[in-house]
Amino acid sequence: MSVLIHFSIFPTDKGTSVSPYVAKAVRIIKKSGLPYKIGPMSTAVEGEWSEVMAVVEDCFKELRKECSRIYMTLQMDYREGAVNRIEGKIRSIEEKL
Repeated sequence: MSVLIHFSIFPTDKGTSVSPYVAKAVRIIKKSGLPYKIGPMSTAVEGEWSEVMAVVEDCFKELRKECSRIYMTLQMDYREGAVNRIEGKIRSIEEKL
């Protein structure tokens, strides 16, 4: 099963610059070994359902240690048997331009 997510998580109780907290989440994503791509408003992560959801949960648990209010968005696309979708979806559009 291939799950591709766009995931954003940050505290709303830590002022206007939350990049240190976003960096904590990205470290967890990077450590997972799953393919990922950082964007300006979210990070794409690809993998099996259980792997991807474990990363989301780990990010939440890490921020919860220091934050009393956390905002999270999660978009998910499941496609059976598909791989390398982070790059493949972008390449498919660029080929059509």
